[in-house]
Amino acid sequence: MCATLKIIKKNTVMLKFGFLSFLCSDIDIIEWHEFLTPQLKLSQLFKAKPEEDETKGKPIISVLTDEELCQMSNMSARLSTLAKHAVEKGVRLMVDAEQTYFQPAIRHLTLELMREFNKETPLVLNTYQCYLKDTYRIIQTDMELARREGFLFGAKLVRGAYMEQERLRAETLGYEDPIHPSYKATSKCFDEVTNVVLEETMRGNANVLVATHNEHSIQAAVERMHEIGICPTEKKVFFGQLLGMSDPISFTLGNKGYAVYKYVPFGPVEDVLPYLSRRAMENKGLLKGVLKERRLLWNELKRRFMEGELSYNPKKA
Repeated sequence: MCATLKIIKKNTVMLKFGFLSFLCSDIDIIEWHEFLTPQLKLSQLFKAKPEEDETKGKPIISVLTDEELCQMSNMSARLSTLAKHAVEKGVRLMVDAEQTYFQPAIRHLTLELMREFNKETPLVLNTYQCYLKDTYRIIQTDMELARREGFLFGAKLVRGAYMEQERLRAETLGYEDPIHPSYKATSKCFDEVTNVVLEETMRGNANVLVATHNEHSIQAAVERMHEIGICPTEKKVFFGQLLGMSDPISFTLGNKGYAVYKYVPFGPVEDVLPYLSRRAMENKGLLKGVLKERRLLWNELKRRFMEGELSYNPKKA
């Protein structure tokens, strides 16, 4: 175990997102990887037996079947293969977050990859959706875990794209809405999370991709980098936008020496359309800035024409 448990009182244990929290005690972290071994199945753990009678206890949590455990093992092996190839090529592997009901498993698997491959350079990054109320707490927990266990932390920060699905599911199943109540609250969370990860990056413990089309959030991140002394040329902080969206922002950042990723959906049209539709919904506020973007593009065309750079190709880094 990676932590010592203290003052555990009867009936005070809660299991949530792969961690044990103690209502009346110190809080420590127990990682799932201690349990997910061929020798010890989850189905043999977390049994609860009522004290009032002698009826057979039921599992506290639902467990995976043998077939599902096999599928998980195969998935983990494929992820490990991808991560090894990324390390060999010196590129980063960024794992998307998806819906909340997938995230505990995705987060566990990605942290496992970080443990193995983020020893010298944070090449594996997990995605954190800042429209979720729990994101600030979760990213603090994951950074603390990285500090304790001596691996480097990698994060891709996004706002989130499943708001309607998440709210409908919460209403249908009767649990608290996991989404922040407003776009303003989401933006506040995004900026706060960006700040704490930038501070961890400044200490040399992390890399972060700030994946947003929001000018305010980008400007805030750039200003914070200057305040705490992170130089763009260090290539520890990256910015990301979709190909064909917010190009003036991407070009401006690139021209000033910041590392910029342009995300490209790859695959058959019928497979990438759902992704593109989610991005359109997530960034529908950008439509308000279409006139501004057209003006900026027109100014750039005029500049290239006047300076003889119509066929200009930037130098490769």
